[in-house]
Amino acid sequence: MELLPPHVSPESPRDSYLPLSSSHRSSSVNGTREPDGVTFFILQGLSSLGEKQMIFFVILLLGYIVILGGNSMVIFVTLTDPKLDSPMYFFLANLSFVDMVYTTTSIPKMLSGFLTNVSTISVPGCFLQIFFFIQLGITSRGILTVMAYDRYVAICNPLHYTSIMTRPVQLLLITGAWVFSAVCTLPANIMTWQRPYCGPNVVKHCWCDPSSVRQLVCADTSVDNIVSHSFAVVALLTSGVLILTSYVLIGVSLSRMAVTQRLKAFRTCAAHLTVVTISYSSASFVYISYRVGNFSPEVRIIVAVLYAALTPFLNPVIYSLRNKELKESITRTVSRFRSAAVSATKDVNTVS
Repeated sequence: MELLPPHVSPESPRDSYLPLSSSHRSSSVNGTREPDGVTFFILQGLSSLGEKQMIFFVILLLGYIVILGGNSMVIFVTLTDPKLDSPMYFFLANLSFVDMVYTTTSIPKMLSGFLTNVSTISVPGCFLQIFFFIQLGITSRGILTVMAYDRYVAICNPLHYTSIMTRPVQLLLITGAWVFSAVCTLPANIMTWQRPYCGPNVVKHCWCDPSSVRQLVCADTSVDNIVSHSFAVVALLTSGVLILTSYVLIGVSLSRMAVTQRLKAFRTCAAHLTVVTISYSSASFVYISYRVGNFSPEVRIIVAVLYAALTPFLNPVIYSLRNKELKESITRTVSRFRSAAVSATKDVNTVS
């Protein structure tokens, strides 16, 4: 705990932890951290809200439970119900898995921070959190892009759908989403990791937010910011343009169909289109709020947290309500579990 002032103990309130002064800063050579530099970060979070942060803790905890439960149910039914053996549900199961891991990289640490006087994270742990948080966020949009392509093939080329969307092709598309997200994430993350951190060590966020961490670098980070923003724009525009192109082609194809066929085809796209709209609309709102809005740091953090949890929270809800086959499968699964529980209860009563 060499970065804490001598008069501060670990049991002291979070607000009493002070960043290093300039006298504590160590030298660095070739952009690498010296042994007496920062070895951990303090996550400030929403400590300024005092007791009110417990309200946010309860809301976030309930939301996280719904995220884990809803996405786990989607994965379970899509993998066990033979009626859902199609590429669309395979991609949906992958999206649900990514959403679960994506929220798990940040929410548990945030929740623990609400319950302790001080929330710390090691430097390697911080950069692992940055990498997986950004990489999984881009991966989810990559999978949404893959799902848009799947709908395009199903509607615009239905006679060749099964021959095109084979299992090897499905695996290749999912792998492509993961590789693309890693390529977009690694450069900026490696650059920030290699910068010198000699103090202060207080991250003004609930998790290791890249921009908040870069503010602690004891060097010029203008190149880091350019690289980070460039790859973020590439990731968002690439997925956004491909999704938009898919739906433009779908729209052209729908215009040539009869009304009944048009409605049936639209129903297969409704859930995915709703998720995409919410995802990109919320991303745009967060970007505008950060760049234009004159909000306090606490409001910015709350907006970022809600954005991170919104899409994973709504995905299983939207697909369950808008997809008839998935809704029926979940109903059958719940009925089976209920029947099994009733049978087990009866057996216990009979033995007693």
